Amino acid sequence: MLERVEDGPAVVVCSTCRHAPDARTDAAGVTGGARLAAALRAMQAGDPRYAGIAVQDMPCLFACSTPCAVHLRAPGRIGYVLGRFAPDAASARAILDYAVHHAASAEGQVPYRDWPEGVKGHFIVRVPPAGTIAR
Repeated sequence: MLERVEDGPAVVVCSTCRHAPDARTDAAGVTGGARLAAALRAMQAGDPRYAGIAVQDMPCLFACSTPCAVHLRAPGRIGYVLGRFAPDAASARAILDYAVHHAASAEGQVPYRDWPEGVKGHFIVRVPPAGTIAR
């Protein structure tokens, strides 16, 4: 059931996230998570600043009440689950901009002044790396 992926900075997208709280898919029958993953990959392909951030997707992050959800992670750093995104280019840019700061940080804590406006209010949970707790 688990698939090995490269162990580096990544945005893991819930590919099955609803398009909106009241709609599983859009008019074309595509989930919001699939649209967000496509937007993230398109944004990444168009900007070399994002080359060091992997975009990965998996079905269901269990954040169903807050679609579209992503998990930001990097080795040895606090990880974050964020949700309530529109599956569009603006969200993709904000997520990737934050992921760049997160990957460059020592422990995964990005100063609030460096947060892109598009991620403020979207944090659901923070997850300490294995073998640690945050203080």
